[in-house]
Amino acid sequence: MKIKPMHIGGIAFGLVIFGLSFLFIKSNLNLFVFLIGLALGVIVLPFVIQVVLEAKRHQEMSEMFLEFSRNLAESVKTGTPISKSIINLRNRNYGPLSPHISKLANQISIGIPVSKSLENFAYEVDNPIITRAVNLIREAEKAGGEIEAILESSARSIAEIEKLRKERKAVISSLVVQGYIIFFIFIVIMLIMEFKIMPLTQNLSQFNLDLGSIDPTKLAEYQLPGEAAQVELEMFSPFLSLLLVQGFFAGLIIGKLTEGSIKDGIKHSFILAMSAFLISAGAKLFF
Repeated sequence: MKIKPMHIGGIAFGLVIFGLSFLFIKSNLNLFVFLIGLALGVIVLPFVIQVVLEAKRHQEMSEMFLEFSRNLAESVKTGTPISKSIINLRNRNYGPLSPHISKLANQISIGIPVSKSLENFAYEVDNPIITRAVNLIREAEKAGGEIEAILESSARSIAEIEKLRKERKAVISSLVVQGYIIFFIFIVIMLIMEFKIMPLTQNLSQFNLDLGSIDPTKLAEYQLPGEAAQVELEMFSPFLSLLLVQGFFAGLIIGKLTEGSIKDGIKHSFILAMSAFLISAGAKLFF
């Protein structure tokens, strides 16, 4: 991944938040931790956006390559050689695929063999669907078979893949919503455990008292001075770590289910993990 201005801006802004937190808010541990996590989120956010944009660009390329394959097949059917057909199509608008098609046509026009030019095209595009289709076209061009039939077959194959991907995404969308709902319910349960249940059990274990002999409304009276802050610090890290790990892997699973790629789950991982951190750390500020 190339470093772009938005990455530099995110890193700079995150470092500013980190520096101000370190200089002025060290006395408030909860607020300090909240701002440090926020700074890390700001630093990571541009990289997550870049991954999302790259995934969207590859999806658009697959759709545009379908249109390009159909146009190329129609041109070859008229008796035009595939090399000339590619050159004739280079001025058409194929979205993010246009620069690559223009470069492919330029390579062919200066005498580079079609097979080698297509190989370079597939390498630069770096899209598994396009690479698979281009390899079929290259082999057909080498063998001297009916190239128009291969082009039509590739176009149908890409169309079916896109159709199945959209159908899978539509079917799985309800499961994605359920995954988010379950995760936020999990956050609520963890917060109840952290703020309500664990302090009670800590008090009982500290004083080795019988639970049946204690008035629950007076448990706070049994806590030693300074013990609350120590318990709070000990409980915060394990619960937060559990939420972050759960959010990260839950997001990857959601991405794998919806898009068929773990890489596409990075955005879900970021949303869930950051939501868990902001909710958990933010709750510490108010409770």
